[in-house]
Amino acid sequence: MSSTIAGVEPRQDFDTILVVDFGAQYAQVIARRVRECNVYSEIVPATITAEEIAARRPAGVILSGGPKSVYSPGAPRVDPGVFDAGVPVLGICYGQQLMAATLGGEVARTGGSEFGKTAFTGVVDSVLLAGQPAEQTVWMSHNDAVVAAPDGFRVVGSTAGAPVAAFEDPERGLFGVQYHPEVTHTPRGMDVLRAFVAATGARPAWTSHSVIETAVEAIRAQVGDAAVLCGLSGGVDSAVAAALVHEAVGEQLTCVFVDHGLLRHDEAAQVSEAFGAHSSARLVTVKAADRFLEKLAGVTDPEAKRKIIGTEFIRVFEEAAREHAGDAAFLVQGTLYPDVIESGHGTAATIKSHHNVGGLPEDMDFALVEPLRWLFKDEVRRVGAELGLPPEIVWRQPFPGPGLAVRIIGEVTAERLGLLRAADRVVLDELRRAGLEREIWQSFAVLPAIRSVGVQGDERSYGHPIIVRAVTSEDAMTADFARLDWNVLERIAGRVINEVPGINRVAYDITSKPPGTIEWE
Repeated sequence: MSSTIAGVEPRQDFDTILVVDFGAQYAQVIARRVRECNVYSEIVPATITAEEIAARRPAGVILSGGPKSVYSPGAPRVDPGVFDAGVPVLGICYGQQLMAATLGGEVARTGGSEFGKTAFTGVVDSVLLAGQPAEQTVWMSHNDAVVAAPDGFRVVGSTAGAPVAAFEDPERGLFGVQYHPEVTHTPRGMDVLRAFVAATGARPAWTSHSVIETAVEAIRAQVGDAAVLCGLSGGVDSAVAAALVHEAVGEQLTCVFVDHGLLRHDEAAQVSEAFGAHSSARLVTVKAADRFLEKLAGVTDPEAKRKIIGTEFIRVFEEAAREHAGDAAFLVQGTLYPDVIESGHGTAATIKSHHNVGGLPEDMDFALVEPLRWLFKDEVRRVGAELGLPPEIVWRQPFPGPGLAVRIIGEVTAERLGLLRAADRVVLDELRRAGLEREIWQSFAVLPAIRSVGVQGDERSYGHPIIVRAVTSEDAMTADFARLDWNVLERIAGRVINEVPGINRVAYDITSKPPGTIEWE
């Protein structure tokens, strides 16, 4: 399998701020916030060396938070050379403590642990806090704290539990805050990040327009005059990827929509209609429901499902390439940066293998073209709008490549697909009626591998429960369950039980991410 990726690596075309991940819950959020400053940011593992960082020639480095104490055995460390490389560095939470401990300051457990909103007093003539009020609220999450700054640093902020809640040495380009400026619970947090970005001198060139220009140029350089196949799902990711590639190579592109039988109600028809109305690219639809169900028969493990579906997608695409696209050598996928991270990027833990990353077979005939591989979902939407895609595509809710297979717990069968598809239609219909489509990131039904006792028509029933899942999010890396109105939930439950034979109970999932994931499998 080729690992060639269109878009090369964005850091070659944009000033970059690297986020060193020490196991933080919010490392991805830090990267997104930097990109909101129109500067490209990328997450790198804590094992990165000063030499490796220098080779990347970043404009700046951010050290993330993390769950460990700097004094814990096995706690991640930072290469001290990072602080002498002449590159501005910002430490956040654990990152600030690590900076202090490495450079001769003191970190201790003060007995004043702080979690949540915390009163903060800052020095307003500092680089990080210029223009901010001296008294403000910040969001903390720490046991240890910096109690003495290293030589050369000025203390510019404090709280009751953190005497050195912010420090800086502008001449060396070193800055640190104990609190989390990346989260929305810190109202002036973006001001801190903007101040650091400004201190790095990074050019604010990371825009939708520049991303499109760079991607189009890279796609042309990669594929040349070869035929290109795009796996189109109808979602925003594959639609934007297809639009970018079509912009780059025109008629060399053939889009393939695989109706694998794991789609939502009427989805195949909706995708064909929407794509045909808004794109001049060639679209081929392959009906493959029977072969996917056959491959999934008896399979209950979610990772096995994803890998089977990923492999079968590739086999269908290979056949489609031979039949419709002149043996296309390139396959376009709508892979996003969160897909790469969750599938185990570098030393990151594998949360789940996305079918288009960790689920791909080793023996496939295509080189991959993944022009969105370095983008978060919100960035993809902005690129889609810039390319002129209609709102119904740009703002469509995410839908997993493996489809309903990862919303059916246990074996996937035609009967269970029918139950889930009917229930899911009701969920989406009622949320549309309530005007919640744009407020909710993702909403759907889940069919668990259990039955429950109920009473229907004065008789005992032994049917299937349905679990309703609805979340709010900005990028799918973190998510919160949607606080749906009870009347909306009541209508969903009533309709599902009355309209879907075999369903006798409806539950609502109130788990956020983390600790859960958005999808159940």
